[in-house]
Amino acid sequence: MKIENTKAQMRKGVLEYCILSILQHGDAYTSEIISHLKDAKLLVVEGTVYPLLTRLKNAGLLSYRWEESTSGPPRKYYALTETGNFFLKELNTTWSELVKAVNLVTTNKPTTK
Repeated sequence: MKIENTKAQMRKGVLEYCILSILQHGDAYTSEIISHLKDAKLLVVEGTVYPLLTRLKNAGLLSYRWEESTSGPPRKYYALTETGNFFLKELNTTWSELVKAVNLVTTNKPTTK
């Protein structure tokens, strides 16, 4: 078993949550989203992010609008919908619970029965 495969799967598992979290701060286009993810060391490629954005949009969590760009073709800006905001709040709670549980398991010595 290769550690890189496991690390990649762990990152992929939280990408939707991270994308929604990025968009809670305002509309963004795909390159900006990818840049935020890369800055956080969540190494991703466009081929991973585009299908995720489409899936989130189709689920009603995101909307988008086209905006003209001064440096190239129009850009598709994504935004959280009201449903997306509610979904993100639920994920925030779940994430906090998950982090606590994982920390409990990984940092505490198991008790014997």
